[in-house]
Amino acid sequence: MLGEFDLIDRYFRDAAARRADVVLGVGDDGALLRPKAGFDLVMVTDTLVEGTHFKAGASPHSIGHRALAVNLSDLAAMGATPAWALLALTLPATDESWIKEFAGGFLALARQHDLALVGGDTTRGPLSVTVQAVGYVPHGRGLRRSGARVGDVVLVSGTLGDAAAGLHDSNEYLRGRFDYPTARIALGESLLDVASAAMDVSDGLLADLAKLTAASGVGATLEIANLPLSDSLLAVQGLEAARRLALTGGDDYELLFTMSEANWEEWRRVWAERSAADQSVAITPIGRIDQHEGLRMTLAGKSVDRTALGIERSGWDHFEA
Repeated sequence: MLGEFDLIDRYFRDAAARRADVVLGVGDDGALLRPKAGFDLVMVTDTLVEGTHFKAGASPHSIGHRALAVNLSDLAAMGATPAWALLALTLPATDESWIKEFAGGFLALARQHDLALVGGDTTRGPLSVTVQAVGYVPHGRGLRRSGARVGDVVLVSGTLGDAAAGLHDSNEYLRGRFDYPTARIALGESLLDVASAAMDVSDGLLADLAKLTAASGVGATLEIANLPLSDSLLAVQGLEAARRLALTGGDDYELLFTMSEANWEEWRRVWAERSAADQSVAITPIGRIDQHEGLRMTLAGKSVDRTALGIERSGWDHFEA
């Protein structure tokens, strides 16, 4: 049977990106890292638990990818560039084929973002994965949730609702959006000094926008007709169900952000040119920040409430009954 230290040596030591700022990585009691002068560190962590964040029997490759991607998404939301990660892996048994696939998914994404795996832990128990990722952002310029101002445009990347549908649907595109989320690192970096506030959409648009507006001491009005919906989601769910999933589904890991009208008019042209060149993700304006506490919704400009949309709750909460 593969032992803990054999597992680390075979699949995780020196397997991710090699970086000059890693003085000492996997294999010691701790990592020695050399942060860049003039930058702030951004530290994030997420845990994925079998049966809560992914189904029993899910592809270990997708679990490895997803465990890192959700952390990279948090870094993206703060405009940070990824650098290092720690991995704590709890396994029922040392199934070598499972571990090999998991490591493949995790490390492929790590290399894509020049991120070094610098340590962690393995132990026996119910399957769960905890990742701590660390990135850097120019000193004092990190994006926060608390900067939205009255009159700002509310924007979101990509399409919403796909991952929530993919959790239960066999549609290949939708399933891929759940299993292999894309962290919008380049977008987050481009928003430094442009966006007034930002976060990622992990618990559902309504739930996450409520967090952003509360942190900023403002409110917002969403235009439901502007929600970006994929063709696959519309084909499988229909318009009304697709809108509900876009508003409450979660797990999209798109970026939700705000910026002034002037910044939006200027930045949108720059991003559109970039998108035409490298197929960057589309950005959609979906609402406006206002001074009234809470969230309001309109449909084609007319006020609409949650009951009319068939919405029972705003999004995911681990401890909500």
